Amino acid sequence: MENQRQYSRLDHLVICASRTLDTLCVKARSKPAPDLIGGREYPATAAEDDSMSARDRTLAGRYMRVNHVGEICAQALYQSQAITAHNDTTRKQMQQAAVEETDHLAWCEQRLDELGSRKSVLNPLWYGASFTIGAVAGMAGDKWNLGFVAETEKQVVAHLDDHLGRLPDKDERSRQVISQMRSDEASHAEQAVNAGAAELPTAIKGLMTLASRFMTRTAYWI
Repeated sequence: MENQRQYSRLDHLVICASRTLDTLCVKARSKPAPDLIGGREYPATAAEDDSMSARDRTLAGRYMRVNHVGEICAQALYQSQAITAHNDTTRKQMQQAAVEETDHLAWCEQRLDELGSRKSVLNPLWYGASFTIGAVAGMAGDKWNLGFVAETEKQVVAHLDDHLGRLPDKDERSRQVISQMRSDEASHAEQAVNAGAAELPTAIKGLMTLASRFMTRTAYWI
């Protein structure tokens, strides 16, 4: 049996740079990665409701743009946390989550296209800020790295629950996409806790909430 290739930190940096360019410059698509599970089908199976008004389509597009930005941030967070992880188990967990988030990114982009909406023009800013935050969390140690993942995903689940309640009643396709994303995010949080995530201080959780609110309110419009 062949030995599995061991990647150096430099290898991971090069891979990360390539994925950064893919995330920001290439149309997202669900695709498998070596040794990882990904490339799932688009979850929106309901027929498009042609009776959706232009106003409802615009509203749904804004919510899906916010969710797309969230997935841009997730790519940055998981890639930087994988690079700075202190052990291979944590690194592999971050890489697997990043692959699953790539599915989400592709789904959000496809739904934006269907709605005739657009991505946020500030995506490079969101990516850069999130990458920095993820790197800091990773350098603090694996238990804090995992703790940051757990808290981030818990907040994302709450955010998606809010969107499910705000989407236009006739927009079942967006609702199916968000519901699958919510299930995945909740699973990521549970996996991080089971892997030994530390409970973050209340002040850090509060700062994360404020940053999330700024991002979502800005991405809704820009």
